[in-house]
Amino acid sequence: MTLLRSYVSGDWFTAPDEGAPLHDAVTGEEVARISSTGVDMDAALDYGRRVGGPALGELTFHQRAALLKALASHLREHRDELYALSARTGSTLGDSKFDVDGGIGVLFAFASKGKRELPNDTVYVEGDVEPLGRGGTFVAQHIASPLHGVAVQINAFNFPVWGPLEKFAPAFLAGVPSLVKPASQTAYLTEKLVELIIDSGLLPEGSLQLVCGSAGDLLDHVTAQDLVSFTGSASTARKLRAHPAIVRNAVRFNAEADSLNCSILGPDAKPGTPEFDLYVKQLVTEMTVKAGQKCTAIRRAFVPAELLDDVAEAVSARLAKVVVGNPNSEGVRMGALASLEQREEVRRSLKALQAAGSIVFGDPERVEVTDADAERGAFISPILLKGDPERAEPHEVEAFGPVSTLLQYTSAEQVIGYAARGEGSLAGSVVTGDAEFAREIVLGVAPWHGRLLVLDTDDAKESTGHGSPMPQLVHGGPGRAGGGEEMGGIRGVLHHMQRTAVQASPRVLSAVTGRWVAGAPRAEGVHPFRKSLAELKIGDSVVAGPRAVTREDVDHFAEFTGDTFYAHTDPDAAAANPLFGGIVAHGYLVVSFAAGLFVSPEPGPVLANYGLENLRFLTPVKPGDELTVTLTCKQITPRLDQDYGEVRWDADVTNAGGDSVAKYDVLTLVAKEDS
Repeated sequence: MTLLRSYVSGDWFTAPDEGAPLHDAVTGEEVARISSTGVDMDAALDYGRRVGGPALGELTFHQRAALLKALASHLREHRDELYALSARTGSTLGDSKFDVDGGIGVLFAFASKGKRELPNDTVYVEGDVEPLGRGGTFVAQHIASPLHGVAVQINAFNFPVWGPLEKFAPAFLAGVPSLVKPASQTAYLTEKLVELIIDSGLLPEGSLQLVCGSAGDLLDHVTAQDLVSFTGSASTARKLRAHPAIVRNAVRFNAEADSLNCSILGPDAKPGTPEFDLYVKQLVTEMTVKAGQKCTAIRRAFVPAELLDDVAEAVSARLAKVVVGNPNSEGVRMGALASLEQREEVRRSLKALQAAGSIVFGDPERVEVTDADAERGAFISPILLKGDPERAEPHEVEAFGPVSTLLQYTSAEQVIGYAARGEGSLAGSVVTGDAEFAREIVLGVAPWHGRLLVLDTDDAKESTGHGSPMPQLVHGGPGRAGGGEEMGGIRGVLHHMQRTAVQASPRVLSAVTGRWVAGAPRAEGVHPFRKSLAELKIGDSVVAGPRAVTREDVDHFAEFTGDTFYAHTDPDAAAANPLFGGIVAHGYLVVSFAAGLFVSPEPGPVLANYGLENLRFLTPVKPGDELTVTLTCKQITPRLDQDYGEVRWDADVTNAGGDSVAKYDVLTLVAKEDS
């Protein structure tokens, strides 16, 4: 029988012992054995820091994003291999796609965000420049740089592909290597995933390692530069968080733990309404996808007291149509739990829940299955209960399977209180067509939730559903849910980086950040629009003007554009305005005149102007004022896959007295080389 391998310190490693058996969730057959005996955890972490970190550090954010995109494309070509193994975990093809395609989608999402929202540089600049002195010679700005450690990622059994990839993607984009430790039950699928990644040859050596089996003394060796991310039970999260090395070194620890997620049906959503049907369909989906083995599944289904029986009847009717059995068989909608041990754990939890209610659909001890042995495989029936919301059990006990409890409420205030008794959840949802009810619930329960879905007929067609985390958004929750955040777009990337306040002169700060800072030296000479990206430097500048603004200019602009706002056309009304005290030029006239002053009109490296950002009009311009513009190259971002890049220019338009009348950034596309 195959013994799963670990990939550490640049090579595949097979343990010297026989290992523990892992079983097919459907047939009970032995799939593989697992052991981490002999893995040098200290050396693996050292290898990641010494080899993986520096290799990633040489790449810009855009280069890392491009590798993530290439990796996603590679895995998409091999997903059938992952689907085939996923079936052995008890997953239907739909479940497998949720896991495999979802994980690949995370890679694509972070690749896109990295290219669009991060610089083509190794330094991330956060926020505005902060002036620290009156003379402008002492300024500060926050930067973020990757930690010089390893992101240790301990994953749960229920998503053996998506789980590792959703942790790996933001760490890789940040420039931090990963060490993945999957849960044993489904580690054979994660091992295949990592094998595909390593064999692709796309990633820098040391950027990804894998330990199959026990974590052993892994956490004993983490340092202040390492991170630990955990997905699993709240009790295990508490133990890991208190590990002496994590506490002693203040290691960044992120937990995504079990949570008693809720879904609330609005009082307006009576039988026959679209929202009623949406609620019933969503609840059944969340109970049966991955056989309910999702940390985001609906465990507490709150419904108005007068609709309790209607919802129970409608949900039971839909559950009765769910075919349970071999996930490879046609028509099967729900497969098995991950293991027989997991089935026994669900049954134990159900006994506690039955103390506070009764089962209205399903039997935890018996289930009819298709093309499989109900006892050898880890099969269980979907179970719907009615519970007493005043009892503690529904708010404290999670049956991690196809189980949900209907709980009644009589007012918005009451259901907000019930939701809070879960003491922190990853995800919640509100299904209602009443926007005011939705607002009251969202604001009431938000402090206890990492994510909230408001579902109605307007968003139903595009909604990804209650239980689908999105890589653009935070995935995590307060309290019992772990108190952490995974993914979260660029927030997830920054979790792996150190924020540092850099205090310096404008000249030095500009050199550190790679962005021109007001007060730093400018270089005048050849017009910067005549320079290709290869020639252009931060600080290259042109000063143009002056140009007088006349009353005729203002009148013509008003007539030509149709902007006849009184401040530009009515002398008496303009004089009465305390901000103007008379006719003033249009702000966009000022911007247009500035463009006419700084532009170099002949064809050249500048290919296009594609926008303005941060535009502010600071001082009114009156007829007779003279305008001068100073344009300075502020930031240069080459595009990896194009023969041009983006250039951000600082534009400062001043009057004859030297006062700034307008400030903004000009964005252009500039050729990398002269044609």
